[in-house]
Amino acid sequence: MNGAHERPRQAGRTMTSQKTRVALISLLASVGLTIGKFSVALATGSLGILSDAFHSLMDIGATAITFFAVRVSDKPADDEHHYGHGKIESVTALAETGLLFVIAGWIVYEAIHRLIAPGNGVEVTWWAVAVICGSMVVDFNRSRALKRAAEATRSEALAADALHFASDLWSSAAVLVGLAATWAGFPAGDSFAAIAVAVVVGLAGYRLGRRTIESLTDTAPAGYADIIANIARDAEGVLALKRARIRRGGSTVFIDADVNVRRTFAFDRVNAIKAKFIDRVHREIEDADISLTAHPVAIDDETIFDKVMLVAARRGVAMHHLTVQHVSDALSVSFDIEVDADWPYWKAHDVASSLEEAIRNELGDDVEVESHIEPADVIGVDGADVSEEMILEVVDKLEVLAERHPLVTHIHDVRVRRNSLGLFVTLHCWVDRTLTVDEVHTAVDRFERAFRESRADVRRIVTHAEPHGAER
Repeated sequence: MNGAHERPRQAGRTMTSQKTRVALISLLASVGLTIGKFSVALATGSLGILSDAFHSLMDIGATAITFFAVRVSDKPADDEHHYGHGKIESVTALAETGLLFVIAGWIVYEAIHRLIAPGNGVEVTWWAVAVICGSMVVDFNRSRALKRAAEATRSEALAADALHFASDLWSSAAVLVGLAATWAGFPAGDSFAAIAVAVVVGLAGYRLGRRTIESLTDTAPAGYADIIANIARDAEGVLALKRARIRRGGSTVFIDADVNVRRTFAFDRVNAIKAKFIDRVHREIEDADISLTAHPVAIDDETIFDKVMLVAARRGVAMHHLTVQHVSDALSVSFDIEVDADWPYWKAHDVASSLEEAIRNELGDDVEVESHIEPADVIGVDGADVSEEMILEVVDKLEVLAERHPLVTHIHDVRVRRNSLGLFVTLHCWVDRTLTVDEVHTAVDRFERAFRESRADVRRIVTHAEPHGAER
């Protein structure tokens, strides 16, 4: 049991370590790139490079937030956070979205200002181009690494960072185009490049913001509802999927599902149905945390017998000799119930009357319901083995009786014990496998009655009949 729980914990620790390592490497890369871009921007006077530098500065803040988020989001659920801490990744992704829009707004403002009131020209140098090209190589590699880590760990924060740095490639490319235009004698190219960077940043912010808001507002992940519906349709014992609510919290998909099952199913069978359903969900959705509720419902093919036995079972009343009769247009139900022999009779009668009323509520007020009360034959006393001589005596008597009852043969596994109530005898015998249950019951009942009549000290005899002989 403990080993089964240890494996998920170890997997969780490995996943957290992977996310933290990738986020830390990304943070260090952002610091190096930002220092280089600011140095080049101040030396050349390029707004494009300066906007890209501010973009990278925001990346440092965003990556620092991501580093913090992935460390917090994988903490287990506690008394205050019943669904864990996964939402912190969505909150940090929303913060990154805000940063992207701030960057885009400032860049557009500064670019328009330079277009209206041109200042000093931009000095295009080879090392400025080298810094931007180096930045693109770094952004490409870390964007791929972050994307792989996000897919492996299902981290929204790492996915946001991967998208963020993928957009940096396009903004850096726009800066290169602007530098080329400036070098070719078109000084406004740097400002237009800055505006292009702002557009790329704004689009990235829009995509990230939309996905983050969907997560924070508990939008169901695309396609998952169909997966649950298909599982419910194919699940043995499930009549219908009543409801499914799905939402994502960090790397976990939380699923609350309700299904209908036959109300005649025993609890053990319902639990088995639920276990198979949940196991199938985990195979289809690896990161699922599912809560499944089974609702018992009546179906059209339930028999009167099923309904009456169900009512009795719900009330914990032992019932036997159930008889259902159709008399003209009327329905008559009669049965025996077993209660504690030491109960006062008024208590037993109340149980019987309450059960009769419940059956009428189930079948209809016009149904005749009659019950007979019997003391439950539950025996719990200390017993002891008898002497070998008495066992042989009992076996001899049983074999003699078997000769008079030809349907009961091959007496074996005889056990005899004595207690304060008398002798208790158990045995096995053979019966023709082609006989019906009723025929076997009648034959065994006659055999047991004959044995009890032969010995006054026998309190009870239990005969286990085994089918024997060739099949027809």
